[in-house]
Amino acid sequence: MGQAQTGTGKTAAFGIPITELIDNKILGVQALILVPTRELALQVESEISKLGKFKKVKTTPLYGGHPIAPQIKALNDNPSIIVATPGRLIDHMERKTIDLMKLKVVVLDEADQMLDIGFAFDLEKILRKTPKQRQTLLFSATMPSTIKRLCQKYMN
Repeated sequence: MGQAQTGTGKTAAFGIPITELIDNKILGVQALILVPTRELALQVESEISKLGKFKKVKTTPLYGGHPIAPQIKALNDNPSIIVATPGRLIDHMERKTIDLMKLKVVVLDEADQMLDIGFAFDLEKILRKTPKQRQTLLFSATMPSTIKRLCQKYMN
């Protein structure tokens, strides 16, 4: 768990170790980063893409408000890292266009914002569909009781 304000380097703090953890011989999503907004999904994916460039780590953002077909096409290219908003990720899960069973790491970035805008149910739905053996990282500017409960339930 990490508590830090926006703009303090959290993306690098989890992005560098994640890009080092990726095994290019494994086809499929190995890391999932959940964020509250489309803008943050694009920003985080851009940074992770830069961090993983020389290791040839493929990344893809998944977010609502845009057609889903290009995202499905991007998923067919077997990205190792997905940066997604909860709603669009669930859409892909229900369409069976994404497989989360090879996940090694799940990051909940800006967790307090995700809960503030009503993603608690979606987060639980997503986490229940991920492997039990995984590392879960949570980053938040604040640590309200709702986040503490989420941590107790889904983090070892």
